[in-house]
Amino acid sequence: MSDTYKIGLGNNDTDIRKKADSDFVSFWNDQAKNLTWFSPWKKTLDWQPPFARWFVGGTINASYNALDVHQETKSQKPAILWEGEDGDSRILTYGQILTEVQKFSNVLKSLGVEKGDRVTLYLPMIPELPIAMLACARIGATHTVIFSGFSATSIRDRVDDSKSKLIVTADGGYRRGKIVKLKEVVDEAIKGFDFVKNVVIVERTNNEITMTSKDRLWNDLMNNASDSCPAEKLDSAHPLYILYTSGTTGKPKGVLHGTGGYLTHLYSTFKWAFDIKDSDVFFCTADIGWVTGHSYVVYAPLLHGATQIMYEGAPDFPDASRMWDILQKYKATIFYTTPTALRMFMKFGDDIPNSFDLSTLRLLGSVGEPINPEVWRWYYKTIGKEKCPIIDTWWQTETGGMLISPLPGLETIPLKPGSGTRPIPGVNITVVDENGKDVEPNTKGYLVVKNPWPGMLLTLWGDDEKYKTVYWSKYENCYYPGDYALKDSDGYLWLLGRADDVLKVAGHRIGTAELESCIVSHDDVAESAVCGIPDEVKGEVIIAFVVLKESVTTENKILEKELVEKIRTDIGAIATPKQIYFVSKLPKTRSGKIMRRLLKAIGNNEKIGDVSTLEDGAAVTEVQAAFDEIQKSIKESN
Repeated sequence: MSDTYKIGLGNNDTDIRKKADSDFVSFWNDQAKNLTWFSPWKKTLDWQPPFARWFVGGTINASYNALDVHQETKSQKPAILWEGEDGDSRILTYGQILTEVQKFSNVLKSLGVEKGDRVTLYLPMIPELPIAMLACARIGATHTVIFSGFSATSIRDRVDDSKSKLIVTADGGYRRGKIVKLKEVVDEAIKGFDFVKNVVIVERTNNEITMTSKDRLWNDLMNNASDSCPAEKLDSAHPLYILYTSGTTGKPKGVLHGTGGYLTHLYSTFKWAFDIKDSDVFFCTADIGWVTGHSYVVYAPLLHGATQIMYEGAPDFPDASRMWDILQKYKATIFYTTPTALRMFMKFGDDIPNSFDLSTLRLLGSVGEPINPEVWRWYYKTIGKEKCPIIDTWWQTETGGMLISPLPGLETIPLKPGSGTRPIPGVNITVVDENGKDVEPNTKGYLVVKNPWPGMLLTLWGDDEKYKTVYWSKYENCYYPGDYALKDSDGYLWLLGRADDVLKVAGHRIGTAELESCIVSHDDVAESAVCGIPDEVKGEVIIAFVVLKESVTTENKILEKELVEKIRTDIGAIATPKQIYFVSKLPKTRSGKIMRRLLKAIGNNEKIGDVSTLEDGAAVTEVQAAFDEIQKSIKESN
């Protein structure tokens, strides 16, 4: 933690932090004035712990702020530079997107979608996805985007929970040169769902599809739609979207975000973190199916009238040069990606990126998980040529936007490889012990947020009690994100991984309970426990321990294939374990609870600690032997 990089962009507005520290409510009140409101708010914050309502009484519209406000000055400016994996490309201006959004808004209305209804979007990374999102926002429908890699079962759970009236999908999407048949997945997912009235299909791949009575084609609907649709004047707390995220229970949580506070948070953090200028070309590699895509692909760049690159496809297809080729082609100035992607690029060596002209880059960003210091240095030297600040950001689906990050658009401070530096202005974040007391510098503890912030979730969809329990029950009136962290003597924050039972694979959160219940649903399985172990590319990979029923005679290799197939079908390929190990018993307490702490400790080569409640020490020995064998197998395969 000793090496620092004293680089920045020359800004040093110390007054803004002083204002934020002295009165965070007044501070955010001023920030909200950067947006266009139809009517002003009467109260900046209504804080009834743990429920926050920001800019109470104000009316606003996300689509209007993303598009209409730019029409006088930027209607001809490119908003999206879209690149398809198959080599296709499109450029959409702010004027063109506004036209398309208004037309699809009218399409939604013609199909019976009203303010407050939910609309599920299951699309590849094509411009029709942000267009559909902004159309929903324009008429006050709540969009719920599902990552296009999820299975029919995962979609079914989410559509059922949200009771979406309409689904937008495509005939297919491209991934590593193959067509992913999205429409077929949707058909399977919504069998028997009478509440789904229509499915709108974007014809993307010429993949042959079977039409049902609910199905409508995007182009046919758009050709007959009016291009005029005024934006609805919505309450600041109007639900903008639901985004489902895995947790420590089997059922995904529907994180519900509002409008006014969320947009205020995004406008401010995008400006501070990226020092955004009118001449910038911004490229965030996140899929819109995840929150980074919502916040920093769709909403924040458009709020600022920025030009951005949007890419459909794998980052290393058709070869490892794809990202650098895109950066060079579009003369990108800002690149925001994940440590997982960077670790993958590192494995290919320096020659590939060095063969491209990346001289237009002026700022680099990292998101999704803590970045390893060695990866940070590679990013800084090889990609940034030692001239680009690195914005290492920490935040969650639930926080809406960045909470910890260097802020070159605001201040110049030393950067430390692997640290997210400090909280954004207006947010009080610290590290505490089990009892909620601040720990000494350089001491591992729990990260907590001590005050509400505008981008925070309103609640969990349909479950206020779970919202209270999951995020606000560990420490009184403090938001608990479930992460370990430490604060060094300079006040810099270092994220140390999850403190709960959520796995993070390639930046994607997967609940252990969801995965374990899937495995146990196999007829031959009695028990299962999963955990993550470090992986130099994905950050974490999944290891599953399975106890079979005594009557099972099927060979383990066959069972392993069946379990992998089941996981891929029920949850998605991202949840596939790196290794499945069959054991005779799992380490449990005498009360029958699986001691996942032991699995984590063994997997991370840490001290096991107190085992006084352990029922049978032989189970630990067996798990330890399994890990040793797994590590040997992984090394050999690499």
